Amino acid sequence: MYFYAKQRYYNYTLHFLMQKILLLSDTHSFIDDKILNYCRQADEVWHAGDIGSIEVTDQIKKVSKLRAVYGNIDDKIIRSEFPLDHVFTIENVKIWITHIGGYPYRYDYRIKEEINKNPPNIFISGHSHILKVQFDKKLNLLHLNPGAVGNYGIHKAKTMLRFEIEGKDIKNLEIIEIEKRI
Repeated sequence: MYFYAKQRYYNYTLHFLMQKILLLSDTHSFIDDKILNYCRQADEVWHAGDIGSIEVTDQIKKVSKLRAVYGNIDDKIIRSEFPLDHVFTIENVKIWITHIGGYPYRYDYRIKEEINKNPPNIFISGHSHILKVQFDKKLNLLHLNPGAVGNYGIHKAKTMLRFEIEGKDIKNLEIIEIEKRI
């Protein structure tokens, strides 16, 4: 009986610790039911800036937990609610989200020194509207840029990333393409 109870608790703990993450960026004031349906499936939604309108994050908060940073187009309302950089740990994974951060071997001057001294496990940026998943061998970190999911910008397709974090592992990384843009 004791072993059964212990095993049951152990399984519950493992299930509880896995986090399903939806990563998006560059909404530029756009949110729709397709995006919100993906948000509903996530334990947390992370927004890498250029939100555009506080209504976007208000809609996401209604269906999921949200972590976000502001981007270069965001107004004082958004900047008062969200930081420029968001550094946190989930499970055993250190995350750094910012809007303009560059990418491996070409990090933005604003963060270059700090990321070299104290690299996260996952570094997330938006801004470019170009989806990138790239490993930085020098700093031993995973760089993610989900592309853009809004209607404004140079991107050819609306994209997001979805993945799971369990313990120190990043698993089941998926590219979600909402639709092509003409």
